[in-house]
Amino acid sequence: MRILFWSAFAAFLIDQISKYVVVHLWELWRIRQIDVLPPWLNFRYGENRGINFGLFGDGSDASRWFLIGLALVICAGVVIWMRRGDFGTKEMISGGLLVGGALANVVDRLIYGYVLDFLNNSLPGWNNPFVYNIADIFIFAGAIGLILFADDRKKPAKKPRKKAK
Repeated sequence: MRILFWSAFAAFLIDQISKYVVVHLWELWRIRQIDVLPPWLNFRYGENRGINFGLFGDGSDASRWFLIGLALVICAGVVIWMRRGDFGTKEMISGGLLVGGALANVVDRLIYGYVLDFLNNSLPGWNNPFVYNIADIFIFAGAIGLILFADDRKKPAKKPRKKAK
C-alpha cells in the first residue's frame, strides 16, 4: 500500500505544481495561450466544468458537487480494491496514478469550481480545440495500467475448460 500512496502523492503533486507554474506563474490565465512546440504542444487556458472534454459541464453547482462525489467514490473504491487484493508493484503504481490524478482534479473543483486545463496537442493543418491537464494523463495511464496489469493473486486460478468432443 505504500507504493500506492507514494505514486498517488507524486501524481497529485506533479499535477498541482504544473498547474501552478503554467497557469499562475506564467500567467496563462491572463495571456490565454503559449505556443511551446507548435502545433504539437501548446498551452491553452481552459476551465473544465464537466468530465472529459467538458462533457456534461453545464456549470451548475450541483454538477460540480456530483463530480467531486463521484471522483471520491471511485478513489475510495480503487483503494479498497487494491487493499483487499494481492497486487504487485505495477498494479499499485497504476492505482496510485489514477487516485492521485483524480484527487488533483477534485482539489481544483474545490478551489476554483472547475478543473484547470492547459495542455493542447494539435497537428499541422488541424487545430485541436480540446485541452487537458497532467492529472488527466495520470488518470488515463492508471486506468490503462489497471486494465493491463491487475490480476488479483488472491483469487483462485480458473480451471481450464475441457474441450467438448
